Amino acid sequence: MGIIDGKQYLDRINSLQSNVWYNGQQVKGNISEHPAFSGVMKSQAALYDMQHENKYKDIMTFTSETTGNLVGTSFLRPTSKEDLEKRRKMIQLWAKSTFGMMGRSPDYKNSTLMALATSADILTEQGPQFPENLRNFYEYARENDLSFTHTFISPQVNRSSYHYEDDENIVAARIVDKNSEGLIIKGARLLATQGGITDEIIISSSGLKMFDEPFAYAFSIPSNTEGLKFICRESFAYDSSQFNHPLGSRFEEMDAIVVLDNVLVPWDRVFVSENIEVANNLYSISNFKPLVTHQVVSRQVMKAEFILGVAQLLVNTIAIGEYGHVKEKISEIIIAVESHKALLLASEINAKPDKHGTMVPDVTPLSVAIAQFPKVYPRFIEILQLLGASGLVSIPTEKDLESPIRPDIDQYLQSATTDAHTRIKLFRLAWDVSMSAFGSRQNLYERFFFGCPTRLAMGLYHEYDRKELVDDVARDLGLEVK
Repeated sequence: MGIIDGKQYLDRINSLQSNVWYNGQQVKGNISEHPAFSGVMKSQAALYDMQHENKYKDIMTFTSETTGNLVGTSFLRPTSKEDLEKRRKMIQLWAKSTFGMMGRSPDYKNSTLMALATSADILTEQGPQFPENLRNFYEYARENDLSFTHTFISPQVNRSSYHYEDDENIVAARIVDKNSEGLIIKGARLLATQGGITDEIIISSSGLKMFDEPFAYAFSIPSNTEGLKFICRESFAYDSSQFNHPLGSRFEEMDAIVVLDNVLVPWDRVFVSENIEVANNLYSISNFKPLVTHQVVSRQVMKAEFILGVAQLLVNTIAIGEYGHVKEKISEIIIAVESHKALLLASEINAKPDKHGTMVPDVTPLSVAIAQFPKVYPRFIEILQLLGASGLVSIPTEKDLESPIRPDIDQYLQSATTDAHTRIKLFRLAWDVSMSAFGSRQNLYERFFFGCPTRLAMGLYHEYDRKELVDDVARDLGLEVK
């Protein structure tokens, strides 16, 4: 099959008829026509269509070694620095078209699956079938251009480090049985972004403690698997007008609680089973972090550039560029943008092949980038609010502009450089980035995109090799340091 287009994506997801619940009701009919999902599904369909455009095809696709079909570049296992560059360009084409607002566009989980498949030998101690399962499924996903959601977080019932669930009151999804057909999973998981609007869901665990064998698993199943349910939050795409909600109406990805009611996971879809060490290693010592953070940082660069563009437009529109504090704020964003771009390129320049020939980007600059972004993105939002000030709440709607009060709006909401219509359109965009329900969710999302910011900083502290620097200082000062 190879790459699909937007219509194929929509038809495939509609045909699944997955068990999705929204606002107390089960979604019936074509989910792509439901107001809570239609905007983002159209946007996702447009991404798949880009793969077929001649001007993008060389970047967006490559030829499969097994079938000869064109397949998506997000599935490409890089074997050279040129491959890493191609992956970045492809990721950033999609990210630019969505302003970086779709954190779970298909390339994210495609990159995850590819990265894990390159390290499948980690699974060998469970038995030879497990690495084969992962490699075979990666190839199946690549050749059929599957889309994925995922979850690896347990519900926030009791987050104490000493908390263990008993067998009688199951909350976090766990293995409750296994038979000749596969594993039986019962319980819930958080937080499936795009839950119910993808072909498959990958469910896995990491960071496990002693005696957590029932929670040690990794697998992928179709979104319409029997016993699988998606419980969605309130949609932030509550106005379909692209004038009123230019971002939320198109890129609201939806988040869902995943409930597994004695779900059967066939053995050929199981990658990890009741092995704590392997479950943890699959994410901690595999190629997961460098290859997936390369995708994440590539998208974040485009999102940061978009924010910079919006901020400068605000400055230009109301003529505040002469003020020193404004220049300082814009410079803050510039510094963050250029730092992120430099870290991304450094990861590619210092990339090295692993023992299997996969070209792995340098994880250190990527670790710095993902530790930095949760801090700078909220500052971006604050800067937009400070620049826009009262203008961010003086924003009439599309209907106002079509009403008898239009002359008043034209007179009193014009700006130094634009008419009222253009000014309102820009300020509604800045509002949707920084103040709407959609924008607030984006802020929270980036704060915790790759996990707790403190844990990211702790990881960087432990990973970063400072021994040579310490030895140099100690030697130069004649210090005896152990």
